[in-house]
Amino acid sequence: MKKALVIIALSIFAVSCSDKTAEVKEVKTAYVDTSVLMKEYTEAKDLEAKYKAQAEEKGRQLQAEITRFKQDAANFQSQAQANGQAWAQQRGAELQKREQQLGYAQQALSQQLQQESGVEMDSLVSGVKKFIKEYGKKNGYSYIYGTGDAASILYAEEKFDITKDIVKALNDKYKATPKTEEKPAVKEEAKK
Repeated sequence: MKKALVIIALSIFAVSCSDKTAEVKEVKTAYVDTSVLMKEYTEAKDLEAKYKAQAEEKGRQLQAEITRFKQDAANFQSQAQANGQAWAQQRGAELQKREQQLGYAQQALSQQLQQESGVEMDSLVSGVKKFIKEYGKKNGYSYIYGTGDAASILYAEEKFDITKDIVKALNDKYKATPKTEEKPAVKEEAKK
């Protein structure tokens, strides 16, 4: 009787195991090196170049004011002895105020550029994630992992790296998209 129970239990176990193995399908995985992706993706390069050019242009304007300030400060040194202490104190206070205003202007410019580029970069990253998700579905991947600066994979065989495929597909899609000069809306609370 015990042998019969053992045989029945083993046969149930064998049937249940064979059913589960029939359900398991091949898991197709790959990974994308996100730091390489962002370096080689044309839209990311264009975005970086756009904000670099804006920073240089606005920086030149501010640099001209800083140069004028430095000239005024140099002139102050030579004129202070000739015009007396009262004049020197008044003019010195004006120069300090101007220096402070220039510092605030530099900070404001930096924050403005960071905010504007951050909005566009967030949109770009979101679009890339969506694209990779669609790419994975279309090509039958169960998982696509990300590596790079914020590594979630410590090791993977290079044969599973689809970074070049993703970069090529993204760049092809970007080239096919008509270019518009729309600026994304900057959040109202950030303007205050």
